[in-house]
Amino acid sequence: MNLLSRRSMLAIAAVVDVALHARPDPVPAKALADRHRLPPRHLETLLQALVRAGILKGVRGPRGGYELASERRRLTAGQIVRAAMSSAEDDASIPEPHSKLVDLVVEPEVKTASHAFLAHLDGITVEVLCDAAQARGLISGPDAADFSI
Repeated sequence: MNLLSRRSMLAIAAVVDVALHARPDPVPAKALADRHRLPPRHLETLLQALVRAGILKGVRGPRGGYELASERRRLTAGQIVRAAMSSAEDDASIPEPHSKLVDLVVEPEVKTASHAFLAHLDGITVEVLCDAAQARGLISGPDAADFSI
């Protein structure tokens, strides 16, 4: 069972992808979409949410794209998930249940579990994920260099 939404999982993957490939030029949304086999339009709204959250920085122009807004050791998976969740509109059409069972039992337990889950994600930096990707041989060549600010 996966506790992360597809949107959150994609957000983490996109940020790690940008961290791995944004040197020397920013990563175009089309390149990201191609690597993750998604239509660029679908990914663009998520990338903009990550820019608004201060996780990514958008660079305009013919060689534009996305790069990290801060050092990868300072970005956590928890921050990325929170940004993805705060901009999610998927659940907007589903009515919220209101009952004593939900309010007094289910919701407090789910909140406790969510806090523990996000606290664990807060301990996972983009740098750790990039190192794992490199250790598994998912990137090689000139993009493999680590550029720290």
